[in-house]
Amino acid sequence: MTRSLAPVHAQLPSPVARLLGRIQDHFGHRPAVARFLLIAMLSMFGPSPVMADGNVSPSLLADVVNQRADQLAPIDSDQGALTLFTTTIGPALGLKDASAALGAKRLSSKMVKELELAELSRSVHELMAALATWQFADSLRHDAEPSSALLSLSPARQDWLQARSRTPSLSHLLGLVQEDQALRTSQATSPTRNTEFLSAAERTRFESSQSAIAAWWDLYGWKDRIRQAKGRARLCGTWQWTIHNHQHHEDQKNTLVFHPDGQVPANSPVPSEMIILGDSIYLRWEHNGQIQEDSLLFMKDNTRIEGSFANSLGGWGSITGKRLAACKP
Repeated sequence: MTRSLAPVHAQLPSPVARLLGRIQDHFGHRPAVARFLLIAMLSMFGPSPVMADGNVSPSLLADVVNQRADQLAPIDSDQGALTLFTTTIGPALGLKDASAALGAKRLSSKMVKELELAELSRSVHELMAALATWQFADSLRHDAEPSSALLSLSPARQDWLQARSRTPSLSHLLGLVQEDQALRTSQATSPTRNTEFLSAAERTRFESSQSAIAAWWDLYGWKDRIRQAKGRARLCGTWQWTIHNHQHHEDQKNTLVFHPDGQVPANSPVPSEMIILGDSIYLRWEHNGQIQEDSLLFMKDNTRIEGSFANSLGGWGSITGKRLAACKP
């Protein structure tokens, strides 16, 4: 039987913890392999002490906006935003890996592509624009003279915020501030006008905070996405798997084709979950209410795979695989 497979992007709350448990279950009959995998996973991919203590989370965003408002206020370009992120904001938000990668010098073009630094830079620009918009809206909420906040915005800063910010209400807020500035030169601002202005500032503040949270999670998951991409590239290709089912005492040979991302033929079955960390592979298959989980290990320079499976029908056994053909984009 031939199954056409393709990697999938799995967003899991705790992939390492779940994979460790599956390794223990499926490799229990091979203690040496299980111990090796557990040690490797804990040392290489376990959560950092900072994350384990709960000190790194999106809740840090509000602290950064409040404590570093003077640094956020002058940003008016992508380069300025990137420099502030790599030197100050990134580390303060627990994004040291991303800030270090973007701040590294003399990286080869291959490494730049492998680390997806162009996409990473765009995510940083989105985060910094969201923080700058958040800081601007927050300053208006506490400023007795809202028009003075607009005067502090240079044309370059206004253009950059409007170009980079994903806050829908920002343009409306800027328009209200400009109108407020014009009205103050001819008449006093009415209470109704003040209420409208403060409501717009609050909405912009909320929307920019949501954009900042989304960008933070995107940057926080960057390193795991790189690891997964490397793992999927290793698995890509044509394999012959020999599956021994201890429930029925029989062997079955399957030819499996793992396609590159974005090149999966229509109607091809894919795992519902795929986690690849180092040499360890976890695949979960779901079909017609039945579930099978494969716990595998790359062997011999990615030319072989060994591991085990268990399914919801009570079947369990070993899997050995050999590569028949390389990945074909």
